[in-house]
Amino acid sequence: METLLFVLGIPLAGSLVLAAFGHRNWAMELNVVFSFFTFIAACVLTVQVIAGGPQFVWDRAFFIDALNVFLVALTAFVGFTTALFSRPYMRTERDHGKMTPPRLRLYHSMYQLFSFTMLLALMTNNMGILWVAMEAATLTTVLLVSVYRTAASLEAAWKYFILCGVGIAQALFGTVLLYMAAEKVSGGEGASLLWTHLDAVKSQLDPRIITLAFAFLFIGYGTKVGLVPVHNWLPDAHAEGPTPVSAVLSGLLLNVALYAILRCKVLTDGALHSALAGKMMMGFGLVSVVAAAFLLTRQKDAKRMFAYSSIEHMGLMTFAFGLGGPIANYAGLLHMTVHSLIKSAIFFAVGHASQKAGTQVMEEIRGLIKTSPMVGWGLMLGSLAILGMPPFGVFASEFLIITTAMREQPWATPFLLVALGVAFASVFSRVQPMVFGDTSLKRLPHPPASIPVFVHLGLGLMLGLYIPPYLDTWYREAARMIGG
Repeated sequence: METLLFVLGIPLAGSLVLAAFGHRNWAMELNVVFSFFTFIAACVLTVQVIAGGPQFVWDRAFFIDALNVFLVALTAFVGFTTALFSRPYMRTERDHGKMTPPRLRLYHSMYQLFSFTMLLALMTNNMGILWVAMEAATLTTVLLVSVYRTAASLEAAWKYFILCGVGIAQALFGTVLLYMAAEKVSGGEGASLLWTHLDAVKSQLDPRIITLAFAFLFIGYGTKVGLVPVHNWLPDAHAEGPTPVSAVLSGLLLNVALYAILRCKVLTDGALHSALAGKMMMGFGLVSVVAAAFLLTRQKDAKRMFAYSSIEHMGLMTFAFGLGGPIANYAGLLHMTVHSLIKSAIFFAVGHASQKAGTQVMEEIRGLIKTSPMVGWGLMLGSLAILGMPPFGVFASEFLIITTAMREQPWATPFLLVALGVAFASVFSRVQPMVFGDTSLKRLPHPPASIPVFVHLGLGLMLGLYIPPYLDTWYREAARMIGG
């Protein structure tokens, strides 16, 4: 399938071109062009998979089905809109002296390479290549987080590298154990790490080895998801890196890591015929939701606050997928989509707000509704959306998750409700004065990119009111594949 070649080849070519020309004045537009054509290729691939069903590419090296193709489309779309947001943002950073020509070249090149690694992780059929792609995504984001070269950004990048390096090493050991279990069944036919082969023989895999493998894979990839207690890298990486990097970290990379866990869960459920994987996911997910909600109350930095919000929501998704079943899985997929859209829109607004104020400290950001009404309304509406206010899509997905928990795991419902209430109070009480407080700030020299903000918010609103039939069918099919 030539389309997949374009989905992977365009961002890879973009990284090479921008490595040479990423410092030029027109490099920001070129970054948008590469991201746009990646998105178009992803849309074409999506149409082909919807029309023809799951497909193998390049002799089973890649496998496209209902579960990963919608994530491919989402990843390409958010990558494109973030590139649009990045244009005025990076021009302002350059004018302030924070982005020199070498740093701009590194940023643009690594942005495209990061997109390539995420798309590779989503579409590969090989669990070993999945691990390689996740490791490559880690290395590219380390460079993106540290691009400012300040002491704080270097410390955040180092913490990110160490913690995620330890996590990805555990995932490697889990992958080796998975290969060991598959070799006993396949007899060394060379397909032991292909996910489709593993899925076909999952009932024959050694339960003892698979139990140990899932434990390592879950903790390893769970580090990238940002689950408590292996979450410490995430707030620092969001706070110290450029805002476009924060948007793709929260909106895309966390999803890809959770996708890797879901693939492993399907194999584990089939091998063990028990709910062990689901119980682990529910436990870590619930702890992440509760811990992140209370950590939100202590934050003073805007980007750190929304980073903890990402931990909370990733914990909620993990809990939903741990519950399993058609409704909880459907809700988890819906929440994955709307969280990516809404949280990236919030980071777009926060990025412009922090540039306007010259700080990320929330007490020093005031009156956005006066100095930049589009940014102010974007931040306020985005905050209300991510906090689960109807009729946004987050409300719909959280409602499905909580009602399913009330029926399947009633003991967890009070923890979820308390955590969501604490998170609402913490975020809203800080965002309200940022938007409506008094200020004497001046306007930015470059107008903010408000279109990506409101396109994302509009899609998040639409998914709360109406899910198109083809998207509904998509979610249902993917939910059925996850099982549980």
